[in-house]
Amino acid sequence: MQKRVAAIHDISGFGKCSLTVALPIISAAGSECAVIPTAVLSTHTGGFKDFTFRDLTEDILPIAEHWRREGIRFDAIYTGYLGSFEQIDLVCKVIDILRDENTLVVVDPVMADHGKLYPIFPDNFPDGMKKLCAKADIVIPNLTEACLMLGIEYNDGIFTEEYVKEILDGLLAMGAKTPVLTGVYFDDKKLGAACLENGEIKYAFADRINAMYHGTGDVFGSALIGALMEGFALQASLEIAAKYTSGCIDRTLRFQPDRTYGVDFENELPKYLKMLGK
Repeated sequence: MQKRVAAIHDISGFGKCSLTVALPIISAAGSECAVIPTAVLSTHTGGFKDFTFRDLTEDILPIAEHWRREGIRFDAIYTGYLGSFEQIDLVCKVIDILRDENTLVVVDPVMADHGKLYPIFPDNFPDGMKKLCAKADIVIPNLTEACLMLGIEYNDGIFTEEYVKEILDGLLAMGAKTPVLTGVYFDDKKLGAACLENGEIKYAFADRINAMYHGTGDVFGSALIGALMEGFALQASLEIAAKYTSGCIDRTLRFQPDRTYGVDFENELPKYLKMLGK
């Protein structure tokens, strides 16, 4: 049967991130993607001024409760950008409502990058996000998000295996069953992710493209979910997601250097589907 994923993110009308990325990528991979929007914005918040913001906090729980009454079940729940501290507790409740013994819960604690918390969030937001991550089967923070939640120093230099192990062990101790750290690199040629699975650290790398675009974390996470739902093991799914994201960045760099507009994930979808064997 077709797999079904509940994606809990915001909708940014322009900018290619969150639900406008998750919905098409997960759907293209072959899974049904149901959505619980946490907010509606005119654009994403990175690089645009005077964007509109509509808070949908009051709608989150009623949507989940309606789905439960209808007997709708989900193979995965995938959470991303949350618009407020209050929404953390609400999404925890949504997971309790929708999850069964076979539901995979993936949490991307979207809140920070480049060593800094996003300005929209209060200083205690990482502590709140720890509670949500503790409910996850898989967490996929970037380095900044992991360091903020663990209270350890952010190191902007090239990674070491010891540093990666320290972070993954910390995320595991925090309650996440399988921690993944994104944005890992040991040189200037490869970039990817590290995961701690069954006591073993595994890596997945792709070509490192010298460019940074908004929304690539959502592209990576959505591609990861799509591969997992197609039955690929975690490491293989991470490799597929890393290669797809790298390809999106490479294509975009050639045709659209403005990083605020997001990446051309659409025209790379055929390559993603080929990696999935479709």
